[in-house]
Amino acid sequence: MKKIIYAALAILVVAFLVYTVSTQKNNKPEPQKQEQVNNSSTSAMHTVKVKDFINTSNYTYMQVEENGNDYWIAVTKMPVNKGETLYFAKSMEMKDFHSTELNRTFDKVLFVDGIAKSPNNKNGTFTHPEINKSPEINQKVTPLPGGKTVKDIFANSNELSGKTVRIRGEVVKVNSGIMGRNWIHIQDGTSSNGQYDLLVTTNQEAKMGDIVVFEGKVSINKDFGAGYKYPVMIEEAKVISGNKKS
Repeated sequence: MKKIIYAALAILVVAFLVYTVSTQKNNKPEPQKQEQVNNSSTSAMHTVKVKDFINTSNYTYMQVEENGNDYWIAVTKMPVNKGETLYFAKSMEMKDFHSTELNRTFDKVLFVDGIAKSPNNKNGTFTHPEINKSPEINQKVTPLPGGKTVKDIFANSNELSGKTVRIRGEVVKVNSGIMGRNWIHIQDGTSSNGQYDLLVTTNQEAKMGDIVVFEGKVSINKDFGAGYKYPVMIEEAKVISGNKKS
């Protein structure tokens, strides 16, 4: 009788062990999937239809439709009609972008570098305003004592990279509220190897035609993606002084 009981207990123990091992194998956690992160700048070709548009002083904001999806893009101010088909490849996505001029915040807007009305027509392509240089001014601005000129900064950019400088120049172009800063182009009548237009980014304001003294850090070979490249610029600048052009 005892032998029968021991045999039964042995069978139960073996069955339990088999069940336990089987359960552990079946309940192994699945390997975690690698999270994919989309880049903020893209270069795939897009074909979009204009549903609506808003013009500002420098930009045209367009609500477009692509493959059943609606979204907003921004380009240099251009003539456009509702229902028109446009083509672009390079863009940079900005989330929660606030347009100061429109007093409107976009959940998402693509800043497009180069947009055309024909897929193969490079004529009629509109590019970002920061990349286009303004015409060269005819008169020189009085250099700031102890400061730098546009010529100095371009000619000695490698030595000045990362250093804080002061410069006096005339404001020739202003684009406000882009990527959380104002993009201001200045000239002073000097140049180096054809470079006469210097980009300054700042959180402060300046108006077209103002003669302004900026203090900021020299940066070289800045690439913001989607064609936003600058060999030399001044970042995090402060307005030290400014006055209207006489």
